Amino acid sequence: MNMMNLLAFGAPGIQEMVVIFLIVLLLFGAKKIPELARGVGKGMGEFKKAKTEFEREIKEGEVEAARDWDETSEPDKKD
Repeated sequence: MNMMNLLAFGAPGIQEMVVIFLIVLLLFGAKKIPELARGVGKGMGEFKKAKTEFEREIKEGEVEAARDWDETSEPDKKD
């Protein structure tokens, strides 16, 4: 399938969102929706925490690599 065909539909509007919500309501029932939303929220929180940790590790690696690069590129100074 061509990517342009996928983009031709655009983002879902209000009517589509209502239909999706009604389908979810029918599939899971009114009692399960808060539990489902809680699970999604926890998952998003874990994802954000993992993303932050990954970014921190990348920045630490950049700093360490720059420090190692500076140490190896400096000529030995003998006084």
